Amino acid sequence: MSTTTYSAHDAGHQGNSVADKAINIAANVADAAADKIDQAKALASGLASDAAQKGREATRNVDAVASNMKGAIEKSLVEQPMTTLAVAALAGVVLGALWKS
Repeated sequence: MSTTTYSAHDAGHQGNSVADKAINIAANVADAAADKIDQAKALASGLASDAAQKGREATRNVDAVASNMKGAIEKSLVEQPMTTLAVAALAGVVLGALWKS
């Protein structure tokens, strides 16, 4: 039967090995967390850029619709002034009723 004896030096060496492993694991976890944070930053930046682009598109679309409406109203005023006045009066009555309620 064999007996194994460990000296204080061996015990210290084993402790350092466990500590080194723990430090390596902690470093790996920290690196993984940093990578995930970088990925989240990139995703957030991309989403913000997409939202800004969609906002610019919406602004252009609203401008186009406003321009079209302006042209239609001007044409209506020239070609059918009484009908345009009646529509404006009706719109005023409807808005007034909505505002009151």
